[in-house]
Amino acid sequence: MRRSSLIIAVLLLLAAGKADAHAFLDRAEPRVGNKVATPPREVTLTFTQKLEAAFSTITVTGPSGQRVDAGKARVNGNQISVSLKGGGVGTYHVNWHVLSADTHTTDGSFTFQVGP
Repeated sequence: MRRSSLIIAVLLLLAAGKADAHAFLDRAEPRVGNKVATPPREVTLTFTQKLEAAFSTITVTGPSGQRVDAGKARVNGNQISVSLKGGGVGTYHVNWHVLSADTHTTDGSFTFQVGP
């Protein structure tokens, strides 16, 4: 019985390690689903692992459906940021695709609102 408990414990540890093998979105600024009074100057995403700059991107579209991200995304460790052009009041869509330092890719999207 003791041996089977040890095997189960080892398997659980291996599974937990495997779950950490991807860079997951930890937080965003502006926050996911948040409403802000004025258009932000940039979007910054923080992930659970370091990112590879050459293969990580963010695109942001404004209320009119036009892209409002300006310039190339900047990666610093586990953060990626992109500057924004003004896009007005309404819903903004953020799409991201990142490659973590351990070569796993993840992607996703979220929205935030701008307005009074």
